[in-house]
Amino acid sequence: MKNLFLIIFLIISNFSFGQELQMEDDQNTFFLAETYYRQGEYEKATQIYKKLYDKSSFNTTYLTRLISCYQETDKFSIAENLLKERIEKNPTQTFLYVYLGYNFEKQQRNELAKTNYEKAINSLNENASYAGIIGRLFKNYNLLNYAILAYEKAMETNENADYNFQIAQIYGEQGEYKQMFESYINLVDKNESYLNLVQRFASKYITDDPESDTNILFRKTLLRKAASNPKNEWNILLSWLFAQQKDYGKALIQEKALYQRNSGDLEEIYDLGKIAFQNKDYQAAKDCFTFIDEKSALKEEKIDANLYLAKIAIATKNPETEILFQNLFTEFGKSQQTIELQVEYADFLTFTKNEPLQASSVLEEALTFAQSKFDEGRIKLKLGEVLVFRGLFNKALIYFSQIQTQLKGSEIAQQARFKVAQTSYFKGDFEWAKAQLKVLKGSTTQLIANDAVDLFLRITDNEPVDSIPSGLKQLAKAELFAYQNKNEDALEELSTLFSSKEILPNGLVPGEVIYDDVLFLQAKLYIKQEKYDEAILCYAKIVAADNQGFLTDDVYYAMAELYHYNLNDFEKAKEYYQKIIFEHPSSIYLVDARKKYRKLRGDTI
Repeated sequence: MKNLFLIIFLIISNFSFGQELQMEDDQNTFFLAETYYRQGEYEKATQIYKKLYDKSSFNTTYLTRLISCYQETDKFSIAENLLKERIEKNPTQTFLYVYLGYNFEKQQRNELAKTNYEKAINSLNENASYAGIIGRLFKNYNLLNYAILAYEKAMETNENADYNFQIAQIYGEQGEYKQMFESYINLVDKNESYLNLVQRFASKYITDDPESDTNILFRKTLLRKAASNPKNEWNILLSWLFAQQKDYGKALIQEKALYQRNSGDLEEIYDLGKIAFQNKDYQAAKDCFTFIDEKSALKEEKIDANLYLAKIAIATKNPETEILFQNLFTEFGKSQQTIELQVEYADFLTFTKNEPLQASSVLEEALTFAQSKFDEGRIKLKLGEVLVFRGLFNKALIYFSQIQTQLKGSEIAQQARFKVAQTSYFKGDFEWAKAQLKVLKGSTTQLIANDAVDLFLRITDNEPVDSIPSGLKQLAKAELFAYQNKNEDALEELSTLFSSKEILPNGLVPGEVIYDDVLFLQAKLYIKQEKYDEAILCYAKIVAADNQGFLTDDVYYAMAELYHYNLNDFEKAKEYYQKIIFEHPSSIYLVDARKKYRKLRGDTI
């Protein structure tokens, strides 16, 4: 009996092994055929595909390739006979009519092609399960209208079938955006779980310009749907659309409507407020966080919202900011829960009120509440910044190094590394600064990576060559003064760069890149001092010297913003926004410039 089992086991093992060898051999053969096919050697490919198809006639990949080879070598009759033979043997496989129809179309026998395409589509009345493969074949042959008909026929026949996603993609390829958006929205209407998928695919056509045709179509389609069949999903999509367009106030209206229906979840409004804050729409951000503060019953949510309200007060130079902080500490106290609020207060004391010693005391106290390495890291990072402000570089570097050691790989550690580079730059240690910045250029945090690249280029573009002073040390020293709010000292340091060199009529020194950076910093300092005419003169000098126009759109946008928001000279602002629109159509400022230009002109946005 044991011998019998052994024999059976060996037979099965040999059979399985033989099957594996055969499959491997077929795969290698198919790979060779594919190589010939892609190289256009259709005769050689035909012979191999024919052998593979004869062994596995159920394999549609072999069939498709074989038919294609016959068509590429003008053997349409052989392809036709093969397909008819297959249909006769398997009349239920109605997708074969698509192959047959396309074979006739290749011969320009269009009526026969049409007849077979219609047979494939009409067959869905009896068997809607083939809609997927029939629609896909039509799409592969670029017969997009037939593909849509097939999918629509299947949905008519089977109410559980849903091919709106495939239909939407086809409309997108055809440029029929109205129908595309309707199909996407119908998909969500049938199944709410497709909401994120629709957002992802619709985002390919949505821009940050509310006046773009696709944005308008998407908005109108959603509004029509919302009017006829109200659902939370339409508010979610409208909020998402308005956020893409940076219309955060309108997005908040949608989020409030959702909150009224689903009271209790404020997370989306919080996220919207953060995005609005990052994009400097402080009024919309304030509205978001005020709403959270009013509606939330959770202390943690109220603290988070008020932290951003404090940030907004600082950014908008609210004279009541100090009182706001004191009221918040009275309401929420000083504890582990309010560490971020304490850190923000220290930042305000240092960089707004010029009170770094008091800020250090606030942070030393905050360290006593820290319950994790991350809490400690956030506090030490700010302590280091305050110490740099005070000119205590070595002590600051110790804090930054501690963070890098204790929180390796974290975002806070990367921020600390950038602070090491920045502090080294301020000290004039450019080689060490570059070494840190090289590592940070590949940072996973885009903002840190961008800052690192910006500083790295500023150093490498302006380094001394052959021991000839380039002015980089003076620029770094001026930037340190600016960091410390010593604006007059910074301007005086920058003035030495001009007075010590030969100066051209436009106020620039010939042949040295550094003066673009000098003039940009000068303009920034003049704006802080509200000396707007002097700032505009700096920008004008950059344009005059920038022969290849690398910086022109940056300067025009800065000038337009100055005229718009600081000088209230709307005609001048329009002039410079218009320069970007017509002279720099590939500028990153184009959409924003166009929107602001239209608003100043009085258009209804």
